Amino acid sequence: MSDEELMSINGGVARAYFFGIIATAITFIIGLVDGLIRPLNCNDK
Repeated sequence: MSDEELMSINGGVARAYFFGIIATAITFIIGLVDGLIRPLNCNDK
């Protein structure tokens, strides 16, 4: 492959980052709501 062909290749990394950010946001929101609905105390021993 020539340098021009190599430079014209588009990768799929942006899509993976997008889905990773969405999954992280959903996990954070679920954890936040769970903490607000049923707060748990820390066990200090």
